[in-house]
Amino acid sequence: MTDPAPARQPAFILVRPQMGENIGAAARAMWNFGLDHMRVIAPRDGWPNERAVALASGAGRLLDHAGLFDDVPSALSDCTYVFATTARERGLTKPVVSPERAMEQARAITAEGGKVGVMFGPERAGLENADIAAANAIISVPVNPEFPSLNLAQCVLLCGYEWRRQTTEVVPQVMELAKTDFASGEEVTRLADHYEERLEEAGFFWPPVKADSMKLTLRNLWGRLDLTRADVQTLHGVMRQMVRWAEGRRPRG
Repeated sequence: MTDPAPARQPAFILVRPQMGENIGAAARAMWNFGLDHMRVIAPRDGWPNERAVALASGAGRLLDHAGLFDDVPSALSDCTYVFATTARERGLTKPVVSPERAMEQARAITAEGGKVGVMFGPERAGLENADIAAANAIISVPVNPEFPSLNLAQCVLLCGYEWRRQTTEVVPQVMELAKTDFASGEEVTRLADHYEERLEEAGFFWPPVKADSMKLTLRNLWGRLDLTRADVQTLHGVMRQMVRWAEGRRPRG
């Protein structure tokens, strides 16, 4: 059989998967990254599979709409470009690409109206050479050569992540501000002045010949920190409390 394919994403094709749990976990991994076009070829434990549904955990719709196929040729019949995932050398002349490069190519091909398939092999031994021969290129993950075997769902997760990176803007770093804003330059300057004044009174800048260098170091420290307004208020409070504590310990008379 065939199934309708979204025009802008690859089909993830599970070839002869053995465990329903892994099919469900693969569906969940796909849906984590916005992929919902799954094809399943000759699952060992039959179809539909209750264990797959249990492990899908919220991604059951992928299983409901997954295409079920008897063999590799029928599952690939409408694909214009196919990747095969494998962890070991197969003695076949094929381009070997990283998951990142593969999903970059998949994005370009689907953008031009092509249909991309990505094959994942059964858990015990992976894809057979006859399966890989039907592919245009091989995806190889840079794993530990002494332990190269990846769980089916893990491999799906890796490729799904790279697809998401290629099709969605991924910001390398953001700052989560918890009900506050970054402090302004003026606020940081007032904080620096406060500390410098109080430390001067406490005799911190000693000996005098090093005072200017010590003050510069502190100013540089404040400038180097990404302080929020809450940070500034807290640091002001710390210094005020230290001053009150010190004044309370001074001898009276």
